[in-house]
Amino acid sequence: MAEADGGGDARAPLSSSIPSGKDTAWFDVSSLLHRASHDLRNDELITGDNFNLFAAMSALEIMDPKMDSGIVSTYYSVDEAIENGAAPIPLSVDRTSDIQCVIDIMDQFLACEATWHKGGSLAQTVFSCIYLLRPERTSSHALLHSFCSVIRATCSALVSAVSEARTNEEEDLFTMAYGLPLKANGDEKCLSMIHAVDETLCRQLKACKAPVSKKTVLEDIEPLQTHLDLEEGFCKAVLCRIRFRKHFYHVLTCLRKPQGRGLELAKKHIISCLSELDSMLNTEEFLRHNSACGTVENEDEKTTASGCQPVGFDSTLNSRSAAPTPPRAIKLLSWKKAVNYFQKLLHDLDVVCSYPLDPVFEGAMRFAVDVQKFQPDLVARAHIQLLLVQDGKLYGRESLFAVICKAALLPEGAKNHEIQKNESVQQLGQLLVTLFRVLCANTAWQRRKLGKILQDWRIIYVQLELAFRKEFGETASMPVEQDLLLRVCKHILIWVEEQTYWIALRFLMLGFELDLYSTDEYCMVYWYIYIYLIKLAEKTHLKIMLSNGSSRRKSKKKKDFVKDVGKDYQVPPVVQLLQCYIYVAHGLMMMLASLRNENKIFLCQGPFNSEHERFVQHFELLQKACLPDHASFFSFSETVANIRFSTVSMHNCFKDAQKIAKDLRGGFANDPDRLAELRQIEQVAEHNHVALNLLCRLGSLEPSLKISFDFIHHPHFATASVKRS
Repeated sequence: MAEADGGGDARAPLSSSIPSGKDTAWFDVSSLLHRASHDLRNDELITGDNFNLFAAMSALEIMDPKMDSGIVSTYYSVDEAIENGAAPIPLSVDRTSDIQCVIDIMDQFLACEATWHKGGSLAQTVFSCIYLLRPERTSSHALLHSFCSVIRATCSALVSAVSEARTNEEEDLFTMAYGLPLKANGDEKCLSMIHAVDETLCRQLKACKAPVSKKTVLEDIEPLQTHLDLEEGFCKAVLCRIRFRKHFYHVLTCLRKPQGRGLELAKKHIISCLSELDSMLNTEEFLRHNSACGTVENEDEKTTASGCQPVGFDSTLNSRSAAPTPPRAIKLLSWKKAVNYFQKLLHDLDVVCSYPLDPVFEGAMRFAVDVQKFQPDLVARAHIQLLLVQDGKLYGRESLFAVICKAALLPEGAKNHEIQKNESVQQLGQLLVTLFRVLCANTAWQRRKLGKILQDWRIIYVQLELAFRKEFGETASMPVEQDLLLRVCKHILIWVEEQTYWIALRFLMLGFELDLYSTDEYCMVYWYIYIYLIKLAEKTHLKIMLSNGSSRRKSKKKKDFVKDVGKDYQVPPVVQLLQCYIYVAHGLMMMLASLRNENKIFLCQGPFNSEHERFVQHFELLQKACLPDHASFFSFSETVANIRFSTVSMHNCFKDAQKIAKDLRGGFANDPDRLAELRQIEQVAEHNHVALNLLCRLGSLEPSLKISFDFIHHPHFATASVKRS
């Protein structure tokens, strides 16, 4: 180990070509580290006068690619690698071997790009290719040159999209270019170049398929390689890889067209991409049988279809020239896993392209939440976000104030009201943009962000209330204007409260998806969900009632309006659906509380955290937002302390939920997504109704009963299972 190099590799070879000064000495400290690792137990820390906890947090973790920079690399520069023959042009003296090498490079690029998308460094993955770093070297090789050109253009487009969407904070390495040549002269013509290569390959494929009588006409077409019996197989293998690249780049450019104008065309290119990926998989056996090298036995180590190691790649190449990239080699995804990754990515993008871009707030929220069910990766989520908000407008079509007015059920003319120029209203619009961005984050990141922006939504409510009072004072002499302003203010304030409770509810629900709650904690979680569902239903109902009241005032005289207020009134379907969820959450909370109190199971007991500490850990962000004011641990404890099966059996909430769900089918007859949601909650209510009846009869008398809670019917509302052990 060199004293002069604090981040050095502990096992650097003594005969290394690394220059040594006269005061530098190298020692192998592997045995020392091995002995030290046996003396330290887990979670123990070395302490000293000059080494404290802060220093430990900043210390290097030896052999970790992101922490220990290492010192060993194959070449010191790209030029040295080229001089040593690492990236020959032509790739081989034999034309058959040359085309095999090109196919291997294409496959390696696919594995590198997929690894980059999954969080690897661009310098260690895609740009570990020497041909990509020196565009001028491939100019004499039309096939490789066009392919490298479209790879650079694709990387540039993806870095731009993820940077603009600002989703790169999840994977901080994604947009770091390290000074690499993402753009080269002529890359803007990559599509025309690759299209010309495509046409040439088509002619070559046609020539090798032609019958003997027509061969003379096609003799001027030079084959890809020398073995004519293999020509068709190689043509197909190259063609599907070239076409995949062409269509994938088209997908990325179409997705960036304003106001979703390129989505239909993007869908067509996605279909073509998926077809070419299938064709690539079909060429695997041909390439493996005709490869000139020994194939890799382990499928997880194969980064090419043939199993051969491609020329022109070195993962340590940029370790010195592109700091601060982690220079230790990372494990690439296998070729098959890379193909599977791109298939999933394209399916996710197809879902994005298929969603109707109706500039309505509720629809956009459902779009963001529904797409997350497919667990899209970073690239797909970046494009979802860029589609949702463009130029400060929803889908680039509707201003945020107009979206808020429509969501708050205000009349069409309200979107032109002068109050939209108010600073607090504009801040509300920015909060809406932030909410959309948060919903496009990965699940764990999304939950943290939702918890933090809750306080912002609470603060904006107070600011809006003060701003609206000031506006009233300035328009007091104009009754007509004041009436419209009063309605706008009331509706917006109620809508802000409604969204605040929705955010809090989403925060709680995501805890189930992330497996943050243990079964012992379900009781407190469903208690909190029950409270928020009640508040959300109240605000949603009040918003609809205000809107209905405003429309009736316009169409009826005051005397007739008063008569019809309580006449033929029905609870809106959306409120009834929330009521259905309220009953299920309440039923689960009471069932779990009864099991805790009578059977002494699912109690929050353990050597580390008390129930109060767990409550604070899970709901601290909700508590800081004071949402709602009375939701405290004391309130929860008081609520569940005296619940017994005898009291629960008197009012079975699951039965009420079943009834509402059945009655609601007609209300959502034209909404298949809502019908599926109803079916899920109906199944949860039905199974829990049966389980609760059984527990009420036998629960406290049968110690042999085994009770468990699973999420087999709904991702957030558990289904109880009661069995004899």
